[in-house]
Amino acid sequence: MTLSSNRNVIRWIIIISSFIIISLILWNTYAFFQKFKAEERVKMNTWSVAQIDFLKNIDDLDKDVNNVTSHVLTEMRTSTPMLVINADGNLGTSINIDEEKLKDSIQKQRIIEKFANENEPIKVIVDKKVFQTIYYGNSPLLNKLKYYPLALLLIILLFAAVAYFFYRSSKNAAQNKLWTGMAKETAHQIGTPLSSLVGWAEILKSENINPDYIVEIEKDIDRLQTITERFSKIGSAPTLKNVDIVEATKSSYDYLKTRSSKLINFESNIPENEIQVNLNEQLFSWTIENLVKNAIDAMKGKGDLKLELSQTEKLVFIQISDTGKGISKQLFNKIFEPGYTSKKRGWGLGLSLAKRIIEDYHNGKIKVLNSEIGKGTTIQIMLRTV
Repeated sequence: MTLSSNRNVIRWIIIISSFIIISLILWNTYAFFQKFKAEERVKMNTWSVAQIDFLKNIDDLDKDVNNVTSHVLTEMRTSTPMLVINADGNLGTSINIDEEKLKDSIQKQRIIEKFANENEPIKVIVDKKVFQTIYYGNSPLLNKLKYYPLALLLIILLFAAVAYFFYRSSKNAAQNKLWTGMAKETAHQIGTPLSSLVGWAEILKSENINPDYIVEIEKDIDRLQTITERFSKIGSAPTLKNVDIVEATKSSYDYLKTRSSKLINFESNIPENEIQVNLNEQLFSWTIENLVKNAIDAMKGKGDLKLELSQTEKLVFIQISDTGKGISKQLFNKIFEPGYTSKKRGWGLGLSLAKRIIEDYHNGKIKVLNSEIGKGTTIQIMLRTV
């Protein structure tokens, strides 16, 4: 059995054991509640018997009997709220109940109904006639005990929630550490052949080769260097600089335009004036690249793709629209979760990275602005201007 299997078995043993312990606690609490309630019932019965005896011997000359009965009636005045209603419907005695409430007939009736629901009334029968009816409710202690299982469950749920979030955060931290290590290792592995390519580009310059070819090769080498730097920055706090987002967006968009299928109709609506934003240009370029590539995939390599950049007093908005298959509304947030993908290939990290770059690193916002199945999707980025 592997270490992972052992951990799963132990985890299930702990869960089942906890469930059994909780069930036993709740059952014992319920049993104690019922026992305590039964004891209060016995007390009320004793009080009713004493009341009958008192009524029968009220004119008796045997003072000792009356004294004993009076003592029982007095001692039985516990914290349990109680109403004694005479045969004619009038109030006889009340114990542990606010007298002001009893002056209102409606409130008095509500109390009687409440007590009748909590406990079965006890009839005081003298000479085979119902002389009085005793209505009593649960004592404050019994009411507190009634809510004890709920409080216990709440504590257990809170404890389970804390344990779950601790486990989840630990798992996410381990995953983040793994992804960071993989990204940095990837950057390191790309670095070696990239250095060689730079050297070969310099050699080609001395040969009789069309300069336009060399320019394009150098552009791709620069692109590889940018990708390497992107991966090397994962896991580190990015440096933000005051950058013209108009030029940064245009540069990233145009690069992808020249290297994409001619079946994609690229459009852009970008202002000419500068818009200064605190930006990490490499990570922002990565975001634009991910959004454009996702749009192209959604259109299956054929359709219209449009980028719009607009500005308000303190905000700048970037919208990327496609004419692809669209997204259902319930997936608007899910598509930004790590691992989610509707494609047969890929790891589903592109939009997740975009969200992290925009929201965690740049304090911006990225969302699906609108989408319609079969017609296309618009994703919007919002950033604060300087």
